[in-house]
Amino acid sequence: MSPGWLAAGAFVLLVLIVGIVAIKAARFFDEATIAMRKAHENTDPLFVEANTTLTHVNTQLERVDGITANARAVTGNVSALTSLFTATLGGPLVKAAALSYGVSKAVKARRKAAEQPNKHAKRRLKRGAR
Repeated sequence: MSPGWLAAGAFVLLVLIVGIVAIKAARFFDEATIAMRKAHENTDPLFVEANTTLTHVNTQLERVDGITANARAVTGNVSALTSLFTATLGGPLVKAAALSYGVSKAVKARRKAAEQPNKHAKRRLKRGAR
């Protein structure tokens, strides 16, 4: 074999290998194009659903904000009512409680003294002796 035929055979072999690689690369790019097209077609419904979900979440958050504002208003009203009750009835109520406590203490002391009539007799004698 002459070197010309050998070079021609190597060139033909090189062309065949490059052709096979080119065909496989073309198939790969076709499949990649199809995959990208499908991905693009599937993202539109996904974005629409995500947008709908975010709209619902925002609606619920607005409701929660309204509930929080109402709870804040109720808390302020209860605080004002408590302050008013304390200012108007708190002082007299404390005084009435103190009075009832003092009266009950005095009644108990009188009952105890009535049960033990000679308990203070010794004191009176000692005081009179002085």
